[in-house]
Amino acid sequence: DILDQIQCLSYEEQLKFKQNKVYNNLVRIGGQDDFVMKDIIGMEEPFNYRNKAQFPVGIDKEGNIVSGFYAGRTHSIIGIDSCDLGLKLDGRDINKEVMDIVKKFMTKYQIEPYNEVTHKGLVRHVLIRIGAKTKQIMVCIIINGRKLPNKDELVEKLCKLEGMHSVSLNVNTNKSNVILGSKIINLYGSGYIEDYIGDVKFRISPLSFFQVNPVQTEKLYNKALSFVSDSDTIVDLYSGTGTITMLLAKKARKVIGIEVVKEAVEDAKNNMLLNHIDNIEFICDKVENKIDTLKETNIDTLIMDPPRGGSDKKTLKSLLEIEPKKIIYISCNPITLARDINVLREKYDIKDVSAFDMFPNTYHVECVCVLNLK
Repeated sequence: DILDQIQCLSYEEQLKFKQNKVYNNLVRIGGQDDFVMKDIIGMEEPFNYRNKAQFPVGIDKEGNIVSGFYAGRTHSIIGIDSCDLGLKLDGRDINKEVMDIVKKFMTKYQIEPYNEVTHKGLVRHVLIRIGAKTKQIMVCIIINGRKLPNKDELVEKLCKLEGMHSVSLNVNTNKSNVILGSKIINLYGSGYIEDYIGDVKFRISPLSFFQVNPVQTEKLYNKALSFVSDSDTIVDLYSGTGTITMLLAKKARKVIGIEVVKEAVEDAKNNMLLNHIDNIEFICDKVENKIDTLKETNIDTLIMDPPRGGSDKKTLKSLLEIEPKKIIYISCNPITLARDINVLREKYDIKDVSAFDMFPNTYHVECVCVLNLK
């Protein structure tokens, strides 16, 4: 459902819809009436951009193994072999190639898909990740158990695909609709793939967060970085796996990243070592717990990229006390962006707003908003 929300509109109309959505939220919710909004940054080709796919597996009415996506507001699988938003490599439909192999393997050995109602069956989902620049492919089979029968044959088949770099199992025996469990069993390769944003290399495991649209991510981050001048200290709130934090490291003597998810911080530290960067301090905690420790720090620029729910009142109040000279707010939700800016406008003016179409053919839009201290 999420992958084709507004495909009924021409791409030009999609971009207008998203531009107006951001603008109207800033005016009506954000209380803004005097700001510059740049034209939305779209894609030359609004298809075949997603470097990640997660296919649920089930049984159709004829008893055949089927994979695809859930129908809207249900857990009924609509069987499709691929998705037109999935990244292709040199014209190859990687998702289809992988799913064809997995479904034939399951049929041959009568391996049952997972049934959410009975909590029986083995294969729940298939996760596929593709390195856009490195052309490395990862496949992770999510199972309701700890073993996959005849797994060596599946690995052998998958490894015949050019670019296959990692094959693994993910154990998820929970009675929930959460896709991934915490335990990874490596079957082939290093357990990760690598890809780049700009000239920074990232190591991506099945559990890692990594932006799914590499083309637009680079545009968005370059836009944000264009507002960062060489500084003594830069702070990155909600730093995740350190994607933009690594890029900031070239702009400052020191960068401080704060992120609550332990696994994301571990990925960030590994990526820092991978790129031989030594001027970043990562703090693993909630932003609202650590923001006040920055009050004695002279912060030239603060970047924040909160989750869809936006920032919290405590953090916003502390920002008004800390008074960074510049706040660069990266948002995946224009509603909570506008709400938070309505608080920050007590001391900050909007200098620049740019919307980015990170997810063509869906409702979603991301923004970079620059706030200057009055």
